[in-house]
Amino acid sequence: MAKSIRPMIRIHNSETNEIIDREMNDDEFAQYQADQVAQAAAKAQAEAKEAARQAILDRLGLTADELKIILG
Repeated sequence: MAKSIRPMIRIHNSETNEIIDREMNDDEFAQYQADQVAQAAAKAQAEAKEAARQAILDRLGLTADELKIILG
């Protein structure tokens, strides 16, 4: 049996209490991959924004708490 490379989907029918575990189909897997790419891009963007923010604070010689006090 070949090892699966796709994540599993669990479907639980609450009326019959039947549980079905299956691999993602082609459409679900394509969406999953697109979501993974989007999440990675959002994380990279957030990290870049935080690094730029910290660089500005370092140049000013302030901590984040000090800036919050200044800005009220």
